[in-house]
Amino acid sequence: MTGPALRRAQAMLAAVALAGAAVAAADEPREWLSRMNEALTTRNYDGTFFHVRDGKFETLRIIHRVQDGQVMERLQSLDGSGREFIRGGTELSCYLPDQKVVLVERRPQEGPLLGNLPRFDATTAEFYDVRAMERRRLMGRAVRVVSVDPRDQYRYGYRLWIDEKTAMPLKTELCDGDGRVVEQIVFANLSLPERIPDASFLPQLATDGWRWLRQEPKAAAGGGPDLPSAWDALRLPPGFRMTSRGQQVMPGSGHVVSHLVYSDGVASVSVFVEPRPGSAGGFVGPAQLGSSSAYATAVEGHQVTVVGEVPPRTVQFIASQVRVAQGQGAVVERRGGRPPGATGAPAAVPGTPVPRFERGGPGPAERTPAVPAFAPAPGAVPGPPAQPRR
Repeated sequence: MTGPALRRAQAMLAAVALAGAAVAAADEPREWLSRMNEALTTRNYDGTFFHVRDGKFETLRIIHRVQDGQVMERLQSLDGSGREFIRGGTELSCYLPDQKVVLVERRPQEGPLLGNLPRFDATTAEFYDVRAMERRRLMGRAVRVVSVDPRDQYRYGYRLWIDEKTAMPLKTELCDGDGRVVEQIVFANLSLPERIPDASFLPQLATDGWRWLRQEPKAAAGGGPDLPSAWDALRLPPGFRMTSRGQQVMPGSGHVVSHLVYSDGVASVSVFVEPRPGSAGGFVGPAQLGSSSAYATAVEGHQVTVVGEVPPRTVQFIASQVRVAQGQGAVVERRGGRPPGATGAPAAVPGTPVPRFERGGPGPAERTPAVPAFAPAPGAVPGPPAQPRR
């Protein structure tokens, strides 16, 4: 090969190598996100972290175990509300001491209580830029910092500090379009024990005299006397699509609430539709529920409430598009000890108290228990939130 031809071949090889390096560099932060999500769902871990939102701090403990294919989790507030959330497989029990209520409901197996952090495929990559930032140290460990930036104003971004050794997220930030931190989670300590005993998943709260609410799924033949059989959004922000649709009969109430979930693969938005009795005015307008935005409006004699960990413009846009357009769910309430023929404990751990569920009438405040806002998951919200305060 002559000198000029050799130089041309070398230049072409160098260009190919540079292109390959660029692709590998672009893929690397996505690989770290993939490793992080795998670690969150498959590892055993026990950690204490600070949850920072609106200038307020809360200390929580998260315990996660995978054993023989069964996932057990416990999320406990160590100060503040004192609430506990215990998941055994697909059953989630929410212990709410301020209301003396335990809500037991079905929850999808995927997604840890710590939160649904970014997962990416060809669809979501269209709406988020993922880039690697400089390597740092946190908690005495080497970490990779990954930034996930939205390409429009309809979704929030993330910054994640991922432990190089374990791929666990030691710190996460939820950021608005201008890069301002909306919400933050920072671990104070984190261990990955090989074994975690069953006793770690027992509630620390005494529940004598508490009311137990259980949501039992069942097929719904229609929308109920006061609710049309189907609702939907005529238009959605770019990238969002419906991921689930259902109906629920709320405890202490005879009317049906329709629940829709929309997601872009990273962010999720819940829509609740319920009848507005008589000439009741209801709440109309925007509200902020911690890091979650909410917007309520009236549509054809129904209250429509949209809630999600997204910017305010997103929930307002979706609320403006909801129209009459089929679902399922029923709630039964019981009290005391276990009746004949009853099955299932709120958490599948030996020694967990098994409640009875009886009919009753919880107050308005008892309609809203849910996993904390920093741990959203499609279908995880048991019912519409109480009318938010501005």
